[in-house]
Amino acid sequence: MEKDELIDVLLVEDNPDDTELTTHALAEGNRALHLLHLKDGVEALNFIFAKKTYDKQKVQNDLKLVLLDLKLPRLDGLEVLRKIREDNRTRTLPVVILTSSREKRDISEAYKLGVNSYVVKPVGFDNYVKTISSLAFYWSLVNEKPV
Repeated sequence: MEKDELIDVLLVEDNPDDTELTTHALAEGNRALHLLHLKDGVEALNFIFAKKTYDKQKVQNDLKLVLLDLKLPRLDGLEVLRKIREDNRTRTLPVVILTSSREKRDISEAYKLGVNSYVVKPVGFDNYVKTISSLAFYWSLVNEKPV
């Protein structure tokens, strides 16, 4: 990532197939988006809060969207969400859980922690692309973030 490059969307996903599909679908929704893909929760928090290898950056509170899987290595998605919502600098950062889990406890916990949306990964290529490109369009062009 270039020092001055602004990232619009942070995708936190450890599955390479889902990453490729999501990246393609996000481009369909808005080709102007700058995407950063990270594979685990610890790395995501380091990026968002400008720690470790990202310590020369600023805290990433101006992202248009964080797409966050639940089942991640090192630190799961719910814990990442909890850390984002606990910090005043990132409390209003738009976070969408994008996961395979339809478990009621996951959905309930995500909303208790303040997720903006909970999306179960659609089945089938066309359906997946349509859903994710709609998400990209909404969060990057339609939604107004708090000032």
